[in-house]
Amino acid sequence: MAEDKGKRDSIGMSLRGCRTNNGFVQNEDILEKEPDLGSPPDRAVAILGPTEPALQGIRPYAGMPKEVLFQFSGQARYRVPREVLFWLTVASVLVLTGATIAIIAVSPKCLDWWQAGPIYQIYPRSFKDSDQDGNGDLRGIQEKLDYIASLNIKTIWITSFYKSPLKDFRHGVEDFREIDPIFGTMKDFENLVAAIHDKGLKLIIDFIPNHTSDKHAWFQLSRNRTGKYTDYYIWHDCRRDGGTTLPPNNWLSVYGNSSWHFDEVRNQCYFHQFLKEQPDLNFHNLDVQEEIKEIIQFWLRKGVDGFSFDAVKFLLEAEHLRDEAQVNKAQTPDTVTHYWELYHDFTTTQVGMHDIVRSFRQTMDQYSREPGRYRFMGTEAYGESIDRTMMYYGLPFIQEADFPFNNYLSQLNTPSGNSVFEVIKSWMENMPEGKWPNWMIGGPDNTRLTSRFGEEYVNIMNMLIFTLPGTPITYYGEEIGMRNILVTNLNESYDINTLLSKSPMQWDNSSNAGFSEASHTWLPTNSDYHTVNVDVQKTKSRSALKLYQDLSLLHANELLLSRGWFCYLRNDSNSVVYTRELDGIDRVFLMVLNFGDSTTVNLKEMISNIPTRVRIRLSTNLTYKGSEVDTYGILLDKGEGLILEYNTKNLLHHQTAFRDRCFVSNRACYSSVLNILHSLC
Repeated sequence: MAEDKGKRDSIGMSLRGCRTNNGFVQNEDILEKEPDLGSPPDRAVAILGPTEPALQGIRPYAGMPKEVLFQFSGQARYRVPREVLFWLTVASVLVLTGATIAIIAVSPKCLDWWQAGPIYQIYPRSFKDSDQDGNGDLRGIQEKLDYIASLNIKTIWITSFYKSPLKDFRHGVEDFREIDPIFGTMKDFENLVAAIHDKGLKLIIDFIPNHTSDKHAWFQLSRNRTGKYTDYYIWHDCRRDGGTTLPPNNWLSVYGNSSWHFDEVRNQCYFHQFLKEQPDLNFHNLDVQEEIKEIIQFWLRKGVDGFSFDAVKFLLEAEHLRDEAQVNKAQTPDTVTHYWELYHDFTTTQVGMHDIVRSFRQTMDQYSREPGRYRFMGTEAYGESIDRTMMYYGLPFIQEADFPFNNYLSQLNTPSGNSVFEVIKSWMENMPEGKWPNWMIGGPDNTRLTSRFGEEYVNIMNMLIFTLPGTPITYYGEEIGMRNILVTNLNESYDINTLLSKSPMQWDNSSNAGFSEASHTWLPTNSDYHTVNVDVQKTKSRSALKLYQDLSLLHANELLLSRGWFCYLRNDSNSVVYTRELDGIDRVFLMVLNFGDSTTVNLKEMISNIPTRVRIRLSTNLTYKGSEVDTYGILLDKGEGLILEYNTKNLLHHQTAFRDRCFVSNRACYSSVLNILHSLC
């Protein structure tokens, strides 16, 4: 018994001594010894029992053996805090997960790159010549990327640059996978794409799938009836009478006269909706559709961010050959030679055409899966009625174009408040819910704004497209007020009516306006280039270029303009008045634009609670910037516009009187507390 007692005392002393021993010496050795076989088994267990006097008063210490650790970890004062911390952690994770899901659920859809800023359209042959041959080229565009970025542009849109003969401004393509030598090489294009992306910009390009050049390899194979290419184009038998072709029906080309042309190689007529050098592809042939999809994929792999699909309403024609109806039924059929003298019920917007366009969308969607690389799709629908134009947006559950290009403002020839308002109202009222609008005031096939309206309207039209909801689109030179050139003699086959808006970009007052160092340019520069050019306007505080930059910067930085409601207040023969407002922001932008003669606008008659004096945020007359106006009577000269700003909590789109006069594309509200957008409006 004395020997057993001595062993217990020895172990107890070792345990007490461990309170000052922070190492791992002896403790585990002692406790993990084989028990003395001569000792009763219950004694060995009792040594580590929780009620053993030897453990009383001992605190946890570093290096304690696991048997001792278990004695302490089971005690309430250690177990309870541990369990509390565990469940707090679980609750925190659940709360954060729920909050994340809630934020995602109430967050509005983010604006994509093609919605977030302006698009700048370039006719490449006229923008900048880098190799002194008198023609603009791809390297010339790359040289001017800093200028484009200074306009706060988000997207560059380059029109057709494919290998093409000089017919119809290169819309008859000879090879869809080649760069025309006038514009450079494929390496130049690849360098341009990389440089555009390095600037944080995006690139969209034209694509004309309806027809090719008659020099295209497909057409040469088709006219010889070679394999699958035999029916790549639309061929029909036609009669020849003394050297005169008698076409299968009365269908007309856009440029006038019959749309059928006899081919002596195949001994048949082929169909062309444009020039005879531009035969229409047969989109009833699935092989043709597959060829076009492969071309789309080719350019997407090159890095382009989207396409503008041109002339898509012409993709399909009726397979029967019935004559189209005359507009004037009393007119002698033999005298019907102009395109507008027929209704084109069998040659445009046929059943199945939108299915083909949607297949383009599906092809592009395959390349939109990479985060941040959504591929944009626009369609050109010029000449369509507003209801047919809206069909290019697609159906509620079937995506088609991101938007059809809106050129209705480009077609206005006389400015007035009523005509401008009708274009705005027509688009906003007919646009499908949740879709995105766009606005353009010029283009390569339209007379330039300054030549249509006058130079006093440059600033107000730019102010209009930057303050309407949607994406503003600028044709090169519109930011400085370029005008059409005068009629000139050409050796090339062009429609003179669409030639005049394609003159070289006016960069400075040097030779050829800084466009080219060549002795001769493909088109002459306008005679006003000494005063209307980028360099001159950069140095003036009251220039069109300076206001354009201010407008694009305001558009980029103000949620009211990028996400806000549009509410129109009044229009007449002179003026258009509308607001931009957003839930959660107690400020309103009020646009007052005068397109007619000098007029006085009383804003108090339109908005009863508007302050007597409001601040001018921007004005076409830059001397007014930052000053105030009296809302009882604002005097505006011809072509003058104001962006006014005032504070209010009584937003118009909540008022019954304005409910039918307010529109929003992507509804969102702003939380000033969290500094986020949400959809719980």
